[in-house]
Amino acid sequence: MTLTRRAFAAASAALAVTPATARANSRPLVIAHRGAGGERPEHTLAAYRLAIVQGADFIEPDLVVTRDGHLVARHENEISGATDVAARPEFAGRRARKEIDGDPVEGWFAEDFTLAELKTLRARERLPHLRPASAAFDGQEAIPTFQEVVDLARTEGARAGRTIGLYPEMKRPAFLADQGLPLEDRLAKALSDNGLDAADAPVFVQCFEAAALRRFASLSKARRVQLVAGEDAAMVTAEGLKEIAAYAHGVGPDWSLVLPRTGDGLGPPTPLVREAHELGLAVHPWTVRAENHYLPPALRRGAGPAAHGDAAALCKALYAAGVDGVFTDFPAVAAAARSEL
Repeated sequence: MTLTRRAFAAASAALAVTPATARANSRPLVIAHRGAGGERPEHTLAAYRLAIVQGADFIEPDLVVTRDGHLVARHENEISGATDVAARPEFAGRRARKEIDGDPVEGWFAEDFTLAELKTLRARERLPHLRPASAAFDGQEAIPTFQEVVDLARTEGARAGRTIGLYPEMKRPAFLADQGLPLEDRLAKALSDNGLDAADAPVFVQCFEAAALRRFASLSKARRVQLVAGEDAAMVTAEGLKEIAAYAHGVGPDWSLVLPRTGDGLGPPTPLVREAHELGLAVHPWTVRAENHYLPPALRRGAGPAAHGDAAALCKALYAAGVDGVFTDFPAVAAAARSEL
């Protein structure tokens, strides 16, 4: 069973239509970061499918552009960490060195491949030292297009009897625009083609680049979320949030900007959630991961950085701080923690 594009867009009523509605429902969203990225190679259909089974409300594809203009789901436009391209002799000559956002990067880049060429590659676990169980699935999945992710959300949502939202991130849009491959236009068209160009569609479009979000706002009615890294904390001061509210519907901060790390554990919540809500902004912090490597010492369990700690406690603390959703590599953990609210 599949949903028509019109039905898919209309089904968004099952999700938070506005930040205020999200808070009124007191049900924070579980946003599957790259799918169930802690248990399957990230940005694969298998990872997204597992995330939905585990209770995710939204699945998150990071989007880059191929040489022939197709949107594909990859963590970065440099693809050697999460595919087998480095082991493919036919593509050895594609290795390149580029300056991206001021940093030198060497490897293989999605924008140097056609979609047909990328489809011959196979996905690999990007962090095998931390996620050996996920690495056991190396080589089984191809790189999906954004359209394939949209179609999966429809079919798996129909199977589950609930709407599955999409939370695409525009990766390196300024760089890609310089390459003659503007990302914003392609994403706006893809959403429109799928009946998702609406403020009440089950979609959030996210980016770290404010200029890209502002431009996207002129191309699509889909909701927008400004991502904020820890080093950019000034963006989520009271004044910074006012600026974000002028072009976005929400803010996606590093979770430590909501619950600061203090010594071995977590400090009291910052004013970020309250101040964002006063401006009508939703707050969706990133990224809850289960491995000890990513958790404060008080939440670590077992031995070694790859062992899983108490990520559920972090989810519960974020929920208690009033966030409207969490990004997580482990949707089952976040969904189970939410069920205890």
